[in-house]
Amino acid sequence: GRRHHHKTPLPGARGRALVPAARPQLRIHSAPAPARGEGPRNRPGTDQMGGGSGGRGKGMPRAMAPVEEVDVAAVRYKPAELQAPHLTGFPLRAFVWLLESPLLGPLVTSILKKQNNMTQMLQHTVIPERPMFYPEYPPQEPERGVVTLGDDRDPVDRVEEALSCLAPYDPSGRFTSADEKNPFLYWKIRDFAYAYRSGITTPSAVAELVIAGVEEWNNKKPPMPMLIFFKADDLRKQADASTKRFEKGSPISVLDGIFFAVKDDIDCLPYPSKSATTFFDEIRPVEKDAVAVSRLRKCGVIFIGKANMHELGLGVTGNNPNYGTVRNPHSVDRYTGGSSSGPAALVSSGLCSGAIGTDGGGSVRIPSSLCGIVGLKTTFGRTDMTGVVCDAGTVEVASPLTSSVEDSVLLYSALAGSRPMDKLTLRPSLLCVPNLVSSENSKILQSVKVGKYTEWFHDVSDIEISNTCEDALSLLRNTFGCQIEEIILPELLEMRTAHLVTIGSEGFCQLNAHYQEGRRTEMTLDTRGSLALFGSFTSADYVASQRLRRRMMYYHMEAFRKVDVIATPTTG
Repeated sequence: GRRHHHKTPLPGARGRALVPAARPQLRIHSAPAPARGEGPRNRPGTDQMGGGSGGRGKGMPRAMAPVEEVDVAAVRYKPAELQAPHLTGFPLRAFVWLLESPLLGPLVTSILKKQNNMTQMLQHTVIPERPMFYPEYPPQEPERGVVTLGDDRDPVDRVEEALSCLAPYDPSGRFTSADEKNPFLYWKIRDFAYAYRSGITTPSAVAELVIAGVEEWNNKKPPMPMLIFFKADDLRKQADASTKRFEKGSPISVLDGIFFAVKDDIDCLPYPSKSATTFFDEIRPVEKDAVAVSRLRKCGVIFIGKANMHELGLGVTGNNPNYGTVRNPHSVDRYTGGSSSGPAALVSSGLCSGAIGTDGGGSVRIPSSLCGIVGLKTTFGRTDMTGVVCDAGTVEVASPLTSSVEDSVLLYSALAGSRPMDKLTLRPSLLCVPNLVSSENSKILQSVKVGKYTEWFHDVSDIEISNTCEDALSLLRNTFGCQIEEIILPELLEMRTAHLVTIGSEGFCQLNAHYQEGRRTEMTLDTRGSLALFGSFTSADYVASQRLRRRMMYYHMEAFRKVDVIATPTTG
């Protein structure tokens, strides 16, 4: 983790920064793979980043070879060498003023982009692929050992079916805690469900402990502002309704009475959605719950309030001068990561079992990693984004943060379900969860192939990070029988640039009218610096980035012909 230094006027977009935080954790990307087999024979003549060298003469631009012809085996890994000033205080304020200056701003952003090879990559390179404006996935073969939940079914029914896919619950040893003040800390969803049904405790009793816990964290030195909006009376009201359902013997689902937090860019009545700004509720009032929230509420979930975040999601630290910066519960001199800093801290502290965050480039996964919990970025379009502030692009999703994979399965089964428009344009595969009690899955890990790009895997700031992740891979191999396969993913520098331009342009387009009307002066300095950079991207930059997106999707789908998942350190 990083200690609390407010630096970098040039962060990346939501969930991605040019100087990311780091802590030893393991991230595994998974995707349904096409049938395994060999790809097309490739031609040589690629440069170090995977693109074709082409023929270059005087005045000739760099030309990338068609992606199908790139000789992946000849690609040489090239570490990123990002350049950005590290500034705080008055120098940072002066730098942001320069970026926003109509006369000097274009010059400064041009220099920064050239220093980081963005201009060469996007404006002086011939990219032969067609743009991919939305993620496109080839048809997938049905997976074995899964249960199809049904995209249009009631979330209560989906949760109950997902529950039947988990191993039988064993309560022995679950209800002893060294913390007598907060005996429920780090209970899982099924722990609460069992305790409520057995009369061990009630949602109302737990609500009082949650209220006391929030107040205790807020009063710490330094304070821990995990929630931006919190109403104890509303929490008691929800808990009382749940308690009465249990008293009548009619709980709604296994999620009834379970406490969850909601990131401040997701609508949840009776609270406003400010995206951790000081003003956004004035231009976007909340009239009803977001679809993701309404699905959980229908299952009986209790919402404790709106969780803190990096302002407008434009950063990966969680630093927020407006409401205070959320600190890592396990080490308060370190960041949580962001932008879903509050949701991750609340789950990590044990105050709630799960939370809903948003993720476009790591905003759920990074804080989950740094806080030691489970963060899942769902496939784009898998969750309905109606009622989410950042529903304006092609990378953002609403996703769960939980303390265990089991809880992620249950929360995901309630949240998931594409909106009609996304079903038409994205054609998502069938919604399913793994059937962990199926005989087909008794030895499933022995057939799993884990992809590892060794040079990328070890390109981290501290060897402790990669060593810890190596230990995790060794555990998967030696204890569970997974196979570790070496892979190569070309053009990672291009991928990072394309992502930054894509998410930055989409976010800036959503905010531009308010930015131009003077609202930028109400934003924090790092947000203003980011938006000034994003506003410098051209339409040609955006289209070039979508051409690169098609190349990236091709390389990853080719990798998934050989492996089932790709493992990397989450951040480093």
